[in-house]
Amino acid sequence: MSRTADRTWRSLIPAPEHDRFPLALGVELRRRDRADERHWSARPLRTATARDLVRDPGELFLGVRPLRGGTGERAWIHGDATWDAVRRPGTRFASAHSRWFADLLSIARDSLLSGTAGDWLLLDPVESPLLWEHLRRAGEVGLPFVATEKNTTLRWVSDVRVAIHARPDSGGPDGAAANGRGTGILLTADVELDGRAAEPSTVRPIGSGGLHAHHVTGTSVELRLAEHRLEEPVRALLARGGSLVVDAADRPAFECEALPILRRRVTLSVADDLTLPETPPPRPVLSLIHRRRDVVDFRVEWEYSGLGRYPFDDGAEPERDVDAERDLREEVVRAWQGATETPFSSSGRVRDAEAAEFATRVTAALEACGVIVVVTGTPRRYHELTGVPQITISTVESTDPDWFDLGVIVRIDGRAIPFEPLFRALSLRRSKLLLVDGSWFSLRHPSLDRLRELIEEAVELAEWETGPRIHRTQVSLWADFEDLADEARPAVAWRERARGLSRAEDVPASPTPAAITADLRPYQREGVDWLSLLWSHRLGGILADDMGLGKTLQLLSLVARAREHGATRPCLVVAPTSVLGTWAEEARRFAPGLSLVVRDRTGAAGGSALDGGLDGVDMVLTSYAVLRIDADAFAAQEWAAVILDEAQNVKNPATRLHRAVAGLQAEAVYAATGTPIENGLADLWALLSLTSPGLFASGRRFREQYIQPIEDGKVPENAEGAPYRRARIERLRRRIRPFVLRRTKELVASDLPERQEQVLRIELGSAHRARYDAVLQRERQKVLGLLPDLDRHRFTVFRSLTLLRMMSLAPGLVSPADAGIGSTKLDALVEHIAELRAEGHRALVFSQFTSFLRLAERRLQEVGARTAYLDGSTRDRAAEIARFRAGDDDVFLLSLKAGGVGLTLTEADYVFLLDPWWNPAAEAQAADRAHRIGQRNRVFVYRMIAAGTIEEKVLDLQRRKARLTAAVLDDDDLFAQALTAEDIRDLLVP
Repeated sequence: MSRTADRTWRSLIPAPEHDRFPLALGVELRRRDRADERHWSARPLRTATARDLVRDPGELFLGVRPLRGGTGERAWIHGDATWDAVRRPGTRFASAHSRWFADLLSIARDSLLSGTAGDWLLLDPVESPLLWEHLRRAGEVGLPFVATEKNTTLRWVSDVRVAIHARPDSGGPDGAAANGRGTGILLTADVELDGRAAEPSTVRPIGSGGLHAHHVTGTSVELRLAEHRLEEPVRALLARGGSLVVDAADRPAFECEALPILRRRVTLSVADDLTLPETPPPRPVLSLIHRRRDVVDFRVEWEYSGLGRYPFDDGAEPERDVDAERDLREEVVRAWQGATETPFSSSGRVRDAEAAEFATRVTAALEACGVIVVVTGTPRRYHELTGVPQITISTVESTDPDWFDLGVIVRIDGRAIPFEPLFRALSLRRSKLLLVDGSWFSLRHPSLDRLRELIEEAVELAEWETGPRIHRTQVSLWADFEDLADEARPAVAWRERARGLSRAEDVPASPTPAAITADLRPYQREGVDWLSLLWSHRLGGILADDMGLGKTLQLLSLVARAREHGATRPCLVVAPTSVLGTWAEEARRFAPGLSLVVRDRTGAAGGSALDGGLDGVDMVLTSYAVLRIDADAFAAQEWAAVILDEAQNVKNPATRLHRAVAGLQAEAVYAATGTPIENGLADLWALLSLTSPGLFASGRRFREQYIQPIEDGKVPENAEGAPYRRARIERLRRRIRPFVLRRTKELVASDLPERQEQVLRIELGSAHRARYDAVLQRERQKVLGLLPDLDRHRFTVFRSLTLLRMMSLAPGLVSPADAGIGSTKLDALVEHIAELRAEGHRALVFSQFTSFLRLAERRLQEVGARTAYLDGSTRDRAAEIARFRAGDDDVFLLSLKAGGVGLTLTEADYVFLLDPWWNPAAEAQAADRAHRIGQRNRVFVYRMIAAGTIEEKVLDLQRRKARLTAAVLDDDDLFAQALTAEDIRDLLVP
């Protein structure tokens, strides 16, 4: 490279500001000849002189251009200060001034590239609201505004008043209007600048945010500039020279169409000799279109005289009277809400009973408050039945002991209501019913509330082909009918069978069934004896032993005992898909003499899972998913007993699965679950409604008598809270004791090794904490606003809570952009696993979120840990389990849903729960994968909680739920005691 002197490096150094030229904004009033037949060619812009302004100003514009500082007498000159030059950085002009001009071009000419601007930039058409703010900023950077013509002076105006004045147009040769009507109207702009009136013809708008005006004195011109918001009518009038004539012929249209706009948008003054009509207020209009088959379309709109109709909702149209609309809208909405429970809507379609209500109640109420009703089509005649419903119910046992005939008669205003449409409307949760003759009535009546509750869990009406019939296993239907009737026969029949228990002072011991090859532990034999006692009376129950105590073996023994005592029908075992393999394996191992078929798939097209027959089969094993899909086929088969493993899957009576179980034909139903109360006492009632129908009258009564006082603290006004609540708990214990058997590991499995639990609180990193707090503030504000209507927004609220739980784990789970923010919880997990591996221990790691579980898997593999993985998407589930059991892996990562039940993983003695779940029972089941029969080592369970996050709140919620479960279920050996006469008395006496 040449070593010759090269001083181009000096271009890297900005020139000193004192060596740069200052700039100014040159301002000039420019004109263009008017367009007419004499000016058919191009009309160039030029400087508007005083003479031009007096004789014929033509079209006027405010032009600006840059000027730079001169020398001598010429303080400001054009020189080389072109638009292209001044807007470029690094030139010899003052840098702050250059930036100001560059910004002005950006505001005024969005399409400017470079070197294409003329000498003058016209500000009149600039619409950007940024223009005037930018002009004000010129003073901050010391950039002056300079008139380019020596006879022109500039003056800024601060006090501006702009209005429109209307007066009669003299029009006639005598120059006088007769009476102000039947003549034209002259509209002129009324402009005052700093308290002085300005000739309207000298004022021009600059966009919609300001104006310029000129005043000529001799050969001098004063150019005045003002920032002022201009409404569109004023702007249009100024652009036309400041005045406008409305011909007499056009006056009616002007008064109808334009006058309301002027009155609402600008200050309008009217001369004393001009009479203008008052602007009529808006009127609400209801348009109805009656269509065939009881369908009505409706629309509520605002009608403005001469202007047409506008949407009933808030609008931005300037001609609308917002204040008048607001007051009238409140009246219309109030009238609507007084006529119907349906929320107000300005448009829509109603049909059937809703159409009848709209055509009678709603239309009349709106008309009464002044709404104009416009009807299209032929309205149907509707008649509302308003009397109190009279309900008669009878229940009679039929010749089939599994079925009971039901009689329901409803009369309103002496009219018998057809049974089928009434029950269909109630089952679909409709609020009203329309009959074929046009009569209709509301279903929102206290007398029909109980019928509505009954229908919510009813079977489909197609099963009532021979009239209303209820199966004994449809418990919620029977319970609600019991509420309606003085006495329901099905409940009496069930209690007659229950009295058989009173003859047994203790649960009789019996030998282990011959088909069972296992040696039962003492508490397992007691469980089998209890199940056998229930079976002997064809009563069901809930086996609620802790996880790991061998519930599967006890239930297999029940099936064997049923076969020994003459049961000819097969028993049905329903379990989650994930544990079908465990059931089949234990059946082959402990009850090889029982014939078992597994139906884990639905049938082919047109078939069912039960195709192929069940002759000679002792036990059918299927999944909840298959049962739900093939519910009709399973309901058609008669079963000796139904066993529901992991029965918490049917805790919701509103689901198809719960209805499918309730529809099964079985002599008794047994539920096996370590968590009969997951979320609340409603879970317990849902299970008992399947296993012990008739024990409680109905879901509504159970809520009133137990859930509300025990969980919600709701007690009668004349009762003390705490004693009343304790009495309710004690009564509930006595009522359910014969039908629920619960033993804890601490109570019966003394040979199990110790289990130690610990909460590890993990502090978030600073970046993680900042992101979490930001999301917390946003979601908290949203959720609190939704809580008043929680049922409607439950999904949105749950989504926000889930988002916060994921943020507690790792921000990258929520936003990929935050993937670089680390997770201290994963750091802590990796450290613990490294220590355990060095000591020869193996661990189970659970999480609710598979995305976080995958992050943990990658982190553990990066430090050399051997991992097995299981979630709902794992195809070869058995292979993952077998590999871990064989000792090939150090850590087994499992999703709480896929791996929390049905597994025995005693090869591990450490359990890590990465995130807390809403109920403690689900976590306890996960920990029980390692702490169960067969475990020889002490088990350590670590709950990892992110400190200062929603996870701590979830932990508190778990404790509250655990206290509820303990209060109702875990009362020492409450459910292992012998059945006493007092227990039976409490069972049978309301």
